[in-house]
Amino acid sequence: MKQYETDRYGELPPWSDEGPLNTPAFPNHVINVGWHERLLSTAAGILLLSAGLRGIGRHPIKNFVKTAAGGLLLYRGLSGNCPLYTAMGKQQNVVHTKAITARASLLINKSRYELYQFWRRLENLPLFMRHLASVREIDDRHSRWEAIVPGNLGRIRWNAEIVKDEPGRLIGWQSISGSGIETAGKVEFFDAEDGTTELQVIITYRPPAGDIGVSIASILNPLFRKLIERDIHQFKEHIEGRTSLEYTVNEAP
Repeated sequence: MKQYETDRYGELPPWSDEGPLNTPAFPNHVINVGWHERLLSTAAGILLLSAGLRGIGRHPIKNFVKTAAGGLLLYRGLSGNCPLYTAMGKQQNVVHTKAITARASLLINKSRYELYQFWRRLENLPLFMRHLASVREIDDRHSRWEAIVPGNLGRIRWNAEIVKDEPGRLIGWQSISGSGIETAGKVEFFDAEDGTTELQVIITYRPPAGDIGVSIASILNPLFRKLIERDIHQFKEHIEGRTSLEYTVNEAP
């Protein structure tokens, strides 16, 4: 049984007992500064940053303030996001990127405990997810991900955390606040007939906001479903073709 469906949302879907993802810990990426303000902020930021760095040795405190202010203005101009405006609720000139969610469901001729343990060791994922260059586990919950941009146009990196973990049943993860790419995923394992397991996977991602992010999304979104489709097929072929696994499987009583 195989089924693939791709949906586009303006927001990431929420985590709950009924659904895959919770309201992300990371804020929405929004642009709330107009172009004229951005140009002025960028110019002023460069001037203050340059002046502060040049004079930091003569008047450290005064020029440190200049440098910090210049950095904030430069960020405001280049990103188009003003934290003060966000706190005030200003949402004018906002440019959101759309999230894309891919769902996959298929039967695999392995027990769900075996499949769970393979997925739970996140460093195994690049073995079948070819668009992942690497996943490095930092500790039991946190990991560092590196993905290859479709078309081999570069690489993107982010940190993620496991937010749901029910052994033999469910693994859920999402990128950590501040990541350039918002991404989250969930994989569930269900007993099926004849000792097989039904695997259900949901993966959601959203590129950065703004005109550049929207352009990136328009290019990458059509490719995302193909990547997930291919990778899930790769997983089925990879795991069913293994004669022995690199970990100990502890079956439930």
